[in-house]
Amino acid sequence: MTTVEFVGMIGTQEVSETHPAAGPVVDRDTVRRFVSAHEEGGFDKVLVGHSSSTPDGLQVAAYGAAHSERLGFLVAHRPGFTAPTLAARQYATLDHFSGGGRVAMHVISGGSDVDQRRDGDWLDKEQRYARTDSYLEIVKRSWSEPEAFDFADEHYRVEGVQQEIRPLAPIPVYFGGSSAAAYRVGGRHADVFALWGEPLAETAEQIDEVHAAARAAGRTDLPRISVSFRPILGATEEQAWERAYRIRDGIVAAKGGHGSFTGTRFRQASAPTNVGSQRLLAAAEKAEVHDRCLWTATAAASGAAGNSTALVGTPETVAQAMLDYVDIGVTTLLIRGYDPIDDAAEYGRELLPLVRAEVARRTEKVPA
Repeated sequence: MTTVEFVGMIGTQEVSETHPAAGPVVDRDTVRRFVSAHEEGGFDKVLVGHSSSTPDGLQVAAYGAAHSERLGFLVAHRPGFTAPTLAARQYATLDHFSGGGRVAMHVISGGSDVDQRRDGDWLDKEQRYARTDSYLEIVKRSWSEPEAFDFADEHYRVEGVQQEIRPLAPIPVYFGGSSAAAYRVGGRHADVFALWGEPLAETAEQIDEVHAAARAAGRTDLPRISVSFRPILGATEEQAWERAYRIRDGIVAAKGGHGSFTGTRFRQASAPTNVGSQRLLAAAEKAEVHDRCLWTATAAASGAAGNSTALVGTPETVAQAMLDYVDIGVTTLLIRGYDPIDDAAEYGRELLPLVRAEVARRTEKVPA
């Protein structure tokens, strides 16, 4: 490989498990600060999250794109609440207004039954993934099929679909999930399959599962792989770990944390039903520190509601840990901090250049 893609995360408020929301729900200045920190820091894209209570991600991305020059926007999307033909037009329209090539769709079939039901979705997990399979077939055909097409199954029935608005550049589909159903559907449709930050051995097993599902779907172009972490940096190892324990204590004090994506609102009262959270909690039960510096205590403290495992250490240590994942086939690193804007700026100064320089050095050593 010749490059690693870095994805951050933005919101309309600066909030995390340890950083309670303040001010208006939509703070335009905060969005601009998020965008500036990531664009100046050299990130390739930023994720715009989705929940049943937060502002519409496509509009957030449109505002962010209007206040940036090159930053890409990975907009989280739950199939089932918007007609697939309409979603295809919405994303294609954003691609035009943002200049082409800056939009990606992050498909999340739904990990929390509680949050799904707030929007009126009572399908179980297997049914949601089956619906996503149909949904993505229609969306992708709407973007690319030159002739009018029909589609009908138990989830959708459309006739004569021929979109006037098409993307200027192909819109990549990112896909999140850790269950067999997620591997099956994501293996068929995903350009990038997104995993949460597990130990190296377990991550390698998941990559094999995703690629096996893609081959079973008849694909030869295997999905690229994204892994998500919460880096905690310090000038020394001691300072990094001191900060890590302060963050863990803050999550505990907040009884699982603030925020709509990883805080108490998103958690279920019982044990999590989504496999991704179950896997993170299993890793935390096995050990607090894995591999070079993967720390699971933040996942345990938050109930693993979202990507919640940390990489702790100096920028050099964390960069080497990220490269360990690159070595097993990871192509995208999705990173966000507990002090979201300041951490993004620090990652851009201290972390991204180290990883990119080492990837470039390794690429130069590979004979043509």
